[in-house]
Amino acid sequence: MISVQVENVVKYFGKTAALQGVSLDIEPGELFFLLGPSGCGKTTLLRSLAGFYIPDSGRVFFGGEEVTRLAPHKRNTGMMFQSYALWPHMTVRENVAFGLKQRKLKSAEIRERTFEALESVHMAEYADRKPNQLSGGQQQRVALARALVVRPRCLLLDEPLSNLDAKLRLEMRAEIRRVCKQFQLTTIYVTHDQKEALSIADRMAVLKDGAILQVGTPAEVYRRPRTRFVADFIGEANFFDGTVVRAGAGLVCVKTALGEVQGISADPESDYAEGAGVTVLIRPECIHLDTMPPDENSFSGRVGEAVYYGEMAQYSFHAAEGAALKLFELNPRHVHRPGTSGLHAWVDAEDVVVISR
Repeated sequence: MISVQVENVVKYFGKTAALQGVSLDIEPGELFFLLGPSGCGKTTLLRSLAGFYIPDSGRVFFGGEEVTRLAPHKRNTGMMFQSYALWPHMTVRENVAFGLKQRKLKSAEIRERTFEALESVHMAEYADRKPNQLSGGQQQRVALARALVVRPRCLLLDEPLSNLDAKLRLEMRAEIRRVCKQFQLTTIYVTHDQKEALSIADRMAVLKDGAILQVGTPAEVYRRPRTRFVADFIGEANFFDGTVVRAGAGLVCVKTALGEVQGISADPESDYAEGAGVTVLIRPECIHLDTMPPDENSFSGRVGEAVYYGEMAQYSFHAAEGAALKLFELNPRHVHRPGTSGLHAWVDAEDVVVISR
């Protein structure tokens, strides 16, 4: 296991800044995600870690050793690409062994390590097949075995599941986490899929326009996003612009189109002055429908659209003040029909996040 440090890395392509002074500290054995929309810089950062791109400025360290300008083959990283990149004319065994042969290891060691890598991803019985005889999920496992067989000190994954169907993606998410933890690999994983990141990451960084907006655990980033962009990118959200009425005792009261709403600060160090412009975030699953609501953060109104999904009902709720809320009700025993009135939508203050504008 090694740590990975990125210090003020800047990378330009022509006049376009792909990375703008990015800094990160990744712990040994951590499964760390780089998350963001297309063009945010996440793949450029990963390729800078792999050695395929040399930063214009800044430094990269593996376990305290500077590798900023070290050639890719000297960094001892394993990389999985979106396209699998398996040799079609080689068997599964030959594909996995290829990197070891390039390192000129002895035949007996190549056989042993290749078998161990295939065993670790449950593909040993397919060793003599060609890639075109495998399913997409099986090809992905082979690509993972090929990355593992060289015993990398850091594993780099570039949107490895994007070509798989939904069921296989779920299966491979769990498999990748299992393998990374089994081998105690420091792993850096690029994706634009929020569910993928939330479900298996130890920590994540959200990027936009070549800069890191927030770093934290999945729960921290989801429940306490620091910016509206992060909140909107990670999951469903209701947003209401407003002005601060008062702040104290850990709560901020905001006047919005819903009325007065109390919530907690996205940034505990921020000082919300009276009259300051802010944005209120409420996740749809945090909102409750009731006829006898609590006194605070409660809004009367009626049900607009209603959609039943089995495990969940999704509503649009039109508050009497004129604002609309999207809300999810999990495991609904009764689905409210469109137009149902006499209801209140309410939310606990702990589930309301106040974000500076």
